[in-house]
Amino acid sequence: MNLPASIAVVLLGAVAIFQIALALGAPWGNAAWGGRHDGVLPVRLRIASAVVGIVVYPLVSAFVLASAGLIDADWLPGTGQAGMWLLTGFFGLGAIANFASRSKPERYWGPVSLAIAFCCGIIAMTL
Repeated sequence: MNLPASIAVVLLGAVAIFQIALALGAPWGNAAWGGRHDGVLPVRLRIASAVVGIVVYPLVSAFVLASAGLIDADWLPGTGQAGMWLLTGFFGLGAIANFASRSKPERYWGPVSLAIAFCCGIIAMTL
C-alpha cells in the first residue's frame, strides 16, 4: 500500500502546487476551472485555488496516508475503505471532466486525476 499512497500524494502535491501558483497569479487559467479563462484567473477563482491548494489537497493527502496506514491521523474522520472508495469515485469523475474539457491544457490533468483515482482504488481494495 505504500507505493499507491506515495504516488497519489506526489500527484496531489503537484496539483496543489499548480493551484497555489494559480492563486498567486500564474497565467494558466485555461488549464483549470473549466478552462474558460485565459491568463490570470479572476479573483474568486484565485481564492478557490488558494483554498484547494492550501487546505483541501493537503487534507486529502493526509486522508490517503492515514487510510493506507502510513501516518496516524485519528483526527481525520472516515479514513479507511469507504473513504478511499469515495475518493476513487471523486477523482474518477474529475478525470472524466478533465478529459471532456474544451480546453486542451485542462485535458492534461485527466491522466493525473485518473492515476490518483487508480491509486485510491488500489488502497481501498487492500483494506
